[in-house]
Amino acid sequence: MRAITRTLTLPALALSTALLASSIASAQVQLPSLGDRISGLISLDDEYALGREFLRSVRRSSVTIPDPLLNDYLVNVTHNLALHSELKDYRLAFIIIDSPTLNAFAAPGGIIGVNGGLFLNAHTEGEFLSVMSHELAHVSQRHFARSVEDAQRRRIPELATLLASIVVMGTSGAGQGQAAVMAAQGRAIENQLRFSRNNEAEADRVGIRTLYDAGYDPEEMPAMFERLMGLNRFGARPPEFLLSHPVTEARIADTRGRAARYPTRESNPSLEYQLMRSRIQNHYEPVAQNAITMFQTELNKGATGTEKSAAQYGLALAYMKNKEFNKAHEALEPLLAEDPNRIAYVVAKAEIYTEGNEAGRAQDFLTRPLQISPDNHPLTMTYADALIAARKYEEAARVLEKHAVNRPEDHDLWYAIAETQGLVGNVSKVHQARAEYFILIGDFKSASEQLSYALRIESDKENNGPLVAKLRQRSRDVETLDRNSRGR
Repeated sequence: MRAITRTLTLPALALSTALLASSIASAQVQLPSLGDRISGLISLDDEYALGREFLRSVRRSSVTIPDPLLNDYLVNVTHNLALHSELKDYRLAFIIIDSPTLNAFAAPGGIIGVNGGLFLNAHTEGEFLSVMSHELAHVSQRHFARSVEDAQRRRIPELATLLASIVVMGTSGAGQGQAAVMAAQGRAIENQLRFSRNNEAEADRVGIRTLYDAGYDPEEMPAMFERLMGLNRFGARPPEFLLSHPVTEARIADTRGRAARYPTRESNPSLEYQLMRSRIQNHYEPVAQNAITMFQTELNKGATGTEKSAAQYGLALAYMKNKEFNKAHEALEPLLAEDPNRIAYVVAKAEIYTEGNEAGRAQDFLTRPLQISPDNHPLTMTYADALIAARKYEEAARVLEKHAVNRPEDHDLWYAIAETQGLVGNVSKVHQARAEYFILIGDFKSASEQLSYALRIESDKENNGPLVAKLRQRSRDVETLDRNSRGR
């Protein structure tokens, strides 16, 4: 800043002030009118496009958990929550980051992300959904668009304050001028923090209402915040979630007070959520024997109800992970006998068969559930895994490609298709599936290359005009996506 004062003379300052005044007048003319509380600077479609770019970036830079059961659970439970929220655009997309640390985030355009660690740290479905309702509120209240609008609104007065501080530096002692500039910058930062805190408070308020309207106890939100405070109290570094969502005693008290305004309601224990926690616990326990001990201890303590079923389920998965397949079947059998149509149990049974080199039995076992729910994501992917284990690669590829018709934006599915077509030996389809995968992670250069390879192969075949035309159109689509991403 000292370098500026050496070269910026008072006439130049006067000129800058005049230019700033001109820019204020111009901005006042050009700013769009407000239809509601949210500026028209960014439309819902703009947010959707920005969100999809962000999602591609996250997929490209982060390791995700492809487990179909976990992903299906997250989609289903959050969509149900969204029906009771203030969302106007239900084009949501979800991602589970493979990290045991606690974190969740919302991005414009309905992008909701969670770390695997959220399942580990939220002990009930209500606690888990209190975080999800908070993130949905960020989306429904369009906090990203409002932050942009707020930054535009603050920019002119803050620039004016900063410019006045520079005038002080030119006419007063250097120390006094620097202090003025630092104060101006401090006020700008404080304004940003205040707006962020306001966003958090609004997301808490709207999220609690959403949680209640969806049938959950609103007390689950302050309970989750208290759990977060406990995690922060003894750690050298707070969980990632707390870095972007600071939790204080005042915030807990505020959410507790808001929750108390609603009629008393108890959340029913969710077996499905506890089963998902058991899957995550097995995922993050590198030593299978430790997982066996953990779940066996829970059962020995006399766990009942959903806790007992979840521990039994976790024990079966832990035995499978430890290659003790007979014990895995034995642990799962009582659960299947009690609830034979529960997808989580059916998938686990088929997984145990496949892992135990009985892929044929897994296929037979899945036949009836797939007849009942032919498009079910976990069942379909588990069936495809069994086909691959049985070396029925062409059939597996057909199953996966048919499934992709309903899930064209599932990057994990396109990756699986590419791998399976590689086992089949269909090089062109490997390139086509890889292209779709690269599109969904935002690597448009690689996507274009893969389509070029596929075009080269398909153009040499006779009577192949429709496919060649389709591939050329897809190449043009990729070029457009690439241009749009570079233009932002």
